[in-house]
Amino acid sequence: MSTQRAPGLRQQRAVLHALLDDHGRTYAEEAGIKLRDTPQPLYRLLVLAHLLSARIRASVAVAAAGELNRAGMRSAQAMAQASWQDRVDALGRGGYRRYDERTATQLGDGAELLIERYGGDLRRMRERAGGDVDELRRLLRDIPGIGPAGVDIFLREVQCVWPETGPLLDEKALQGARRLGVADDPRTLLRLADDADAAHLAAGLVRAALDKELAGSVKEHAAA
Repeated sequence: MSTQRAPGLRQQRAVLHALLDDHGRTYAEEAGIKLRDTPQPLYRLLVLAHLLSARIRASVAVAAAGELNRAGMRSAQAMAQASWQDRVDALGRGGYRRYDERTATQLGDGAELLIERYGGDLRRMRERAGGDVDELRRLLRDIPGIGPAGVDIFLREVQCVWPETGPLLDEKALQGARRLGVADDPRTLLRLADDADAAHLAAGLVRAALDKELAGSVKEHAAA
């Protein structure tokens, strides 16, 4: 009985570079969020993480985040001031119909909680966590609609501007690494990717985890 030989380091490096070239955009970038350590981009990222954490296509979540932005719901204050129906309508325009009513309620409740506890500014949550990522995870979980998956998504992307949260390649990213046939150890992956930005590498790996055909095209690109 023959066994398949694991790809060598050169081949794994080629796969990761092909992944970054083809699919290395963060989800925030895809949603048009210019991520900075300021209230509005951070809040928009939190909303995007909320939407992405549902069992729905990532493209739909990104589109729905864009519609909320176009409707002016770019801050916790604006989200709280919008009517429930306005939130439902924006989500619907983005194709986020399966979960639109529940999500509209959660977005309103979450915005009100952020205003009450942090003045609508996620940087104050970061300050309260005091550099303790486990505490930051706990505080994020207090927000309605933000479960473990939403926390992972937010932290994967926010590591670009909150360095204490990274380098982070979570379990979903490691699933993508296994699908690509490369190392599933975070340190090894970052080394093989020539110390690429962890948020971009994680985004590419997550896309590979979610899309078998995408993973196959990346391996074909690397072998070309």
